[in-house]
Amino acid sequence: MNARDPAPLDGAEPAPDRATDATQEPAHLRPRGSSQGGLRQYNERVVLQAVRLHGALPAAEIARLTHLTAQTISLITKRLLDDGLLVKGTAQRGKVGQPSVPLSLNPDGAYAVGIKVGRRSMDVLLADFTGDVRERSTLEYRLPDPELLLAEIGRRLAALRRKLGAGKTELVQGVGIAAPLSIGGWRQLLGFPPDLAERWNALDLRSAVQALSPWPVSLMKDTAAACVAELVAGRGRSVKSFLYIFVDTFIGGGLVLDSQLRTGANGNAGAVGSLPLWLARNPNDPMPAQLLSMASLLNLEQAWAGTGLDIDADARGLALADPWREHTERWLGQAGPAIAQAVNGAACLLDLEGVIVDGSFSRELLGALLASTQAALPFYSWEGVTQPPLLPGTIGSDARALGGALLPLYANFAPDRELFIKVAS
Repeated sequence: MNARDPAPLDGAEPAPDRATDATQEPAHLRPRGSSQGGLRQYNERVVLQAVRLHGALPAAEIARLTHLTAQTISLITKRLLDDGLLVKGTAQRGKVGQPSVPLSLNPDGAYAVGIKVGRRSMDVLLADFTGDVRERSTLEYRLPDPELLLAEIGRRLAALRRKLGAGKTELVQGVGIAAPLSIGGWRQLLGFPPDLAERWNALDLRSAVQALSPWPVSLMKDTAAACVAELVAGRGRSVKSFLYIFVDTFIGGGLVLDSQLRTGANGNAGAVGSLPLWLARNPNDPMPAQLLSMASLLNLEQAWAGTGLDIDADARGLALADPWREHTERWLGQAGPAIAQAVNGAACLLDLEGVIVDGSFSRELLGALLASTQAALPFYSWEGVTQPPLLPGTIGSDARALGGALLPLYANFAPDRELFIKVAS
């Protein structure tokens, strides 16, 4: 199977929804194939997606889920086993007839690289065919210098090639970059020198990384990439329509409707960080503050730094311990109600099944932020609209880089090529 060839979709019947999460909830997605001729690669992708979503399955169950004949499934699974994309499990005995052999994804069947380029740090990870992270490296910095970061990306891609070796290097499907749409934006809040912001604004990051990479490179907004990770590998597998909020240096988000990532004409769908927090009354008044000015980790770090405290406290599990606690609770008292206002506004426009909140911080601090937000939701009127449940994200700090790695994996192996490709192109 040539994974990079476009899949012919004529005559097929794909279903758009996704499937279960780790709690084994009923699957939304029932990958549906077609026994018509000319759809070999599409049906292969449908089978792979069924196994990805439901776990190890015998051939009979794959046929039931995909609505393909037993003969078609036998031919497809043999090819996928030969291609190294599926592996056989231990035969299951004890039932009438021949023992069934479960088939599962081969973790070493394919790989992808995800790169998160942030305002304060960069992550590079290697994900296998199941989405598990095999290699991870992080670079932290005070300001993101584009030339230095590109040189570091080149070194880390070269290191991955050496570690993989010739045989496995050929199995890498591509590189997905997750980066803010405007790294040079909000430079006064970040303390960016004007020339640094201008260098970022002039840089075509995807093309620059492509010049360093032997694999095809795609690019997506960082919080949208994090949303992809939650959609594919987290709660999004059981929640079909949700607003995703990711708290990092700046707060941002993504939007999923009917199990499809929606980005809008300019890539701004779900950009909750830019939401205003109060009314603009006349042109002489200051512009209303944005959500990111009150609910970003930058605000919390600045509060700690202002009193001489270590800004890496959360990484050490100290965000809710003295003497950091006082400043953390003050930040929670502002961030929670501000996020609650964003949730209220979103629920009035979109019929959401839930709001998923995650971030590049400890699970303890995430729990405290969710509690503060939940406590503030009753402060807003819900008359005429249903309040969506708040749900904790499941991926954490890896979400953006993992979402980047999922871009090439889904482009090459998922039956629905349009799920993320429109955004990444």
